[in-house]
Amino acid sequence: MTEHVLTGIHGPLTVREWPHDGPRYVALVVHGYGEHIGRYEELAGVLTAHGAAVLGPDHTGHGKSAGERVLIEDFEDVVTDVHLVAGLARETHPGVPLVMIGHSMGGLIAARFAQRYGAELAALVLSGPVIGAWELPGTLLALDEIPDTPISPASLSRDPEVGAAYLADPLVWHGPMKRPTVEAFARTLETVSQGGDLGPLPLLWLHGDDDRLVPLAGSRVGVEAIRGTKFTERNYAGARHEVFNETNKAQVFADVTDFIEGVLTS
Repeated sequence: MTEHVLTGIHGPLTVREWPHDGPRYVALVVHGYGEHIGRYEELAGVLTAHGAAVLGPDHTGHGKSAGERVLIEDFEDVVTDVHLVAGLARETHPGVPLVMIGHSMGGLIAARFAQRYGAELAALVLSGPVIGAWELPGTLLALDEIPDTPISPASLSRDPEVGAAYLADPLVWHGPMKRPTVEAFARTLETVSQGGDLGPLPLLWLHGDDDRLVPLAGSRVGVEAIRGTKFTERNYAGARHEVFNETNKAQVFADVTDFIEGVLTS
């Protein structure tokens, strides 16, 4: 693993790379709210074994990147930052297909990226994406003060070690959400819903049916609004929010690599 520092819209962005000498594709991983790209080490290992070079940024205000913690005033700026990382991927591996994988908030960012820059992608994978009818922003914005209610580690995975590692991770934000970020979520949910479908871009949607942070039914509304002509879904019985960290993650990883293989060989 190596790290790069790019000049993002709001300051330095730390980008992690898991290199491959002769990649068949580049996977650009887009992480979720309050976390950082280092939590995707195992997914990166699976993808590099499958023939990918893997890159992913810490978003502004997250992980090792600059900015006030978890403050995102405009997700369009974050999409632009991710596009900078896509540019690094193209420079490092010219002519190699680019596959984007976005989880949770990263799914919102990746979906919007695909609406803005879809011609640059070979495929899109969305895991528990924050799109569609997500009720949390409206609930929080109706309050005079956003409560300091941390994410329950048990909501992430049925594996208790995942929650324990999350709680102990100093790069994870454990404080309250910030009103400008919640407002940005609300605006971008609407923007993506009205932003049009993805046409011929192959899309794989992954979701646990016991996801309490981003319930499946609300996310489905968003997926149906953007899905194009090449759509695959995998819903996992009993799985919670982080399907890449779930007790059935081997099946999830296999579904991802099988989907990508199909795209590369079609």
